[in-house]
Amino acid sequence: MKLVRYGAKGREKPGLIDAEGALRDLSAHCAGIGWAELSPAGQKRLKKIDPAGLPLVRGKPRLGVPFTGISKIVGVGLNYRDHAKETGAAIPAEPVLFMKATTAINGPFDPIRLPRGSQMTDYEAELGVVIGTTARYVEESQALGHVAGYVVFHDVSERDFQKNRGGSWDKGKGCDTFAPIGPWLVTRDEVPDPQNLRVWCEVNGERRQDGHTRDMIFPVAYLIHYISQFMTLLPGDVICTGTPAGVGLGMQPPRFLKAGDVVKIGVEGLGEQCQTVLAA
Repeated sequence: MKLVRYGAKGREKPGLIDAEGALRDLSAHCAGIGWAELSPAGQKRLKKIDPAGLPLVRGKPRLGVPFTGISKIVGVGLNYRDHAKETGAAIPAEPVLFMKATTAINGPFDPIRLPRGSQMTDYEAELGVVIGTTARYVEESQALGHVAGYVVFHDVSERDFQKNRGGSWDKGKGCDTFAPIGPWLVTRDEVPDPQNLRVWCEVNGERRQDGHTRDMIFPVAYLIHYISQFMTLLPGDVICTGTPAGVGLGMQPPRFLKAGDVVKIGVEGLGEQCQTVLAA
C-alpha cells in the first residue's frame, strides 16, 4: 500500500494511492494514518479494503506528511563511503547518530525556509525507515519485522550550524522545515529489499546526487538493531539512513541552497518530493 495524508496543513485526511496512481479517500475507514494504522493489525485491516470502492479525490490537493505519531527522528551520519570521502570525514566504525527535532517535520511539497543567519544550508536525499512496532534491544535478524514502511526523507542540513557552532550536529539538523517526509508511506511488503533502491536529488533541474542504498556502510536492519540498543523506537519513529555523495558541501567550491532554488529528491519506488527554498 501507498498511504498518504492530504489536504490543508493541520486538517489532512487519510488516503491511499491506488494501482493506477490515483488518490483515494480513506476517511470512512480511519480517522488518520497513525500508530494503529502503522501496526501489523492496522495494515492487515486496511489491505482488506478494495481501493476501487473508495472515493476518488479530484484535483491535486496538498500532500502532507503521510503519517502521524512521530516521537523522534533518528539520523545516521556518514553512512555512505562516497559521502564520507567527499566531506573529508573518516569512515565510521559504528553508526554516527544525531536527532532531528520534530518541529522540523515538513510536508513533501511544502517550502524549505532558510534559518536566520544561514550561509550553508544543504540538501541530503535519503531513505527513511518508519517503525511499526516497538523496538528495544532488537536482534539484526529480526529488525526488519519492526518496520511499518519506507518514505522519501530530505535531511536538510545547515553545515555552519552543524560543524562550527560547537556541541552536537543537532543544531544544524533540527531547524524548522528541515525534515520533509513523503509523499507516501510505502508499506514494508512492497519493498522486499531496502538495500536495492536508487536515491537521487536534483537542484534547479541539475542532477546532484545519484546513489544506491546497496552502498550504505550500515544497512537498514543493522541500523534498527544498533539504535535499539540505546533508545526504544516507537511506532511512527523515523530513521533517516544517510545520504550518498553529491551534497553541496562536497563540491569544489561548495554550492549551498539559496532562496528561489527548487530541490527535488526521490527514492526508487517511494515517489518524489519537491521544495522551493525561501529566504529567512
